[in-house]
Amino acid sequence: MAGRRRIPVDEGWAALRAWASEEDRSSVPRPTLATAVRHTIAELADAAPGRSVEVRVPPFAAAQCVEGPIHTRGTPPAVVETDPQTWLELAVGDLTWADGVAAGRVRVSGQRTDLSAHLPLTEGS
Repeated sequence: MAGRRRIPVDEGWAALRAWASEEDRSSVPRPTLATAVRHTIAELADAAPGRSVEVRVPPFAAAQCVEGPIHTRGTPPAVVETDPQTWLELAVGDLTWADGVAAGRVRVSGQRTDLSAHLPLTEGS
């Protein structure tokens, strides 16, 4: 684990498994959803270290990742934004990056925003 984490790794994976196992994922309790999102954003930041792309999953998490030019102030030149349900579908592999972008469920701007090489996330990676 490279970065500082707010969510213990075992709790994060447990929350993600709980979300993934629900038939109606929209009914997952908000604390479980928030934990799963925050954990997977931290996992992405560890898997793709850097500060050239800002990944936003409002209202729960945002992180800078991917090697390249460092962003320090103002609106980042490269942004990925999506909702929590879509983010978790990407994280577990239920939605491909290309399909999410094509459907408008994942909004991207700037360079280095193709995160398909880093998704889905796997436990213990």
